[in-house]
Amino acid sequence: MSERDTSWGIEPVPERLRVLGGLDLGLLWGNLGVSLLVVVAGAILVPALSLPAALVAILVGCLVGNLMLATAGAIGAQARVPSMVLMRAPLGVRGSYLPTAINVVQCLGWTVFELLVIATAAAALSDELFGFEARWAWTLVFGAAALLLGLLGPIGVVRTVIRRVAVWVVPLAVAYLAWWALTGGGLEEAWNRRGEGGLSTWQGIDIVVGVTVSWIPLAADYTRFARTPRAAFWGTGVGYLVPDALLLALGAVVLLTRDIADAAALPAAVAAGGLVALLALLALTVAETDEAFANAYSGAVSLQNLLPRAPQRLLVALTTTLGTIGALALELTSFQSFLFLLGSCFVPLFAVLLADWLASGRLYDRDDVFGAEPVRAGLVVAWIAGFVAYQWLSPTGPDWWVEQVRRLDPPAWGIGATLPSFLVSFVLALAVAVATGRVGARPARA
Repeated sequence: MSERDTSWGIEPVPERLRVLGGLDLGLLWGNLGVSLLVVVAGAILVPALSLPAALVAILVGCLVGNLMLATAGAIGAQARVPSMVLMRAPLGVRGSYLPTAINVVQCLGWTVFELLVIATAAAALSDELFGFEARWAWTLVFGAAALLLGLLGPIGVVRTVIRRVAVWVVPLAVAYLAWWALTGGGLEEAWNRRGEGGLSTWQGIDIVVGVTVSWIPLAADYTRFARTPRAAFWGTGVGYLVPDALLLALGAVVLLTRDIADAAALPAAVAAGGLVALLALLALTVAETDEAFANAYSGAVSLQNLLPRAPQRLLVALTTTLGTIGALALELTSFQSFLFLLGSCFVPLFAVLLADWLASGRLYDRDDVFGAEPVRAGLVVAWIAGFVAYQWLSPTGPDWWVEQVRRLDPPAWGIGATLPSFLVSFVLALAVAVATGRVGARPARA
């Protein structure tokens, strides 16, 4: 495979590179789902919710979020273009620039956040073993590792890293983490403990969905190399669902049985558990590198929607470098709420994509993407309306943003924001499709 193949740009992927089967994609997304950050997200649900209610939120949220992710992956596999290039079809060429810019910021932010978590875990390991932390050095080491993976590209990562190493090591590390969480004592007490309130089950579902939908604007960057849309759907959906649900549930259990509620404290707590715990933490730390790779790589691919002639390898180096610098300069909790604000953009964005794809006969061809009009204003408005509905029902983001939204006196319906915001954008997008004659313009194709 040539260098050109490993850094394929925004053009539709040719048949010779559609080499990833359902198992390959399942392994890729399963590996991306194994993250200490997912454990911490599960911990957010309790003690506001009881453990049984938290598990219900996790189950429902994972099913909803992964169905969205799998569908986005299947659409990307059919169109064979990156996610932000795919958004040209519903929003127009220039209309896709706004979600592209948001996604680039999101990808850079999550690259920083992942490298912070990895370096914090590595520092806890080295402190336990050697008596020093050197978090800055670990940040540089894993930033370089993420860059190497980014230069390999999705096909190279699956073939050289996941198939050969991660498929054996990561499940053992997750199994140990589960054992560590469930043997901490007090599980029966945690199960019978009542929720303290302040969070409804629907709002818990929103949090769980948010963990998954942040991957939706990245899905097609990888599934465009899938052999078939069916392989992309099942590989993506099931591959991410299993570790997503497991680690979220473990996060809730860990908080209640071991009193650990943030990403900074989790690595040190695991590292203190002895040699096996250290080895498991080492495996999870190394496995976490692929999340940093995925965000840096997708940030670069998204930039190509704005700068199609820029070399992808140069952009990968740029996004990874910026992420590494950010991880050196920022603290672990300094901007997480801002990333959640960005994440709330992607439920209504997916709704617009799905509605327009259905209206187009369940088919996006090259002309839909590269021959799109400059701006499809109606669908841009449908997307923004869904975002407004999401924030009005469940203000999410930095404190200053939440305070401003709450001045608008949002209703206390207690039904969360995911479903309402999806429906607002989906219905409006379908209405635009009907009004513009897009529905029925060509026959549906599988």
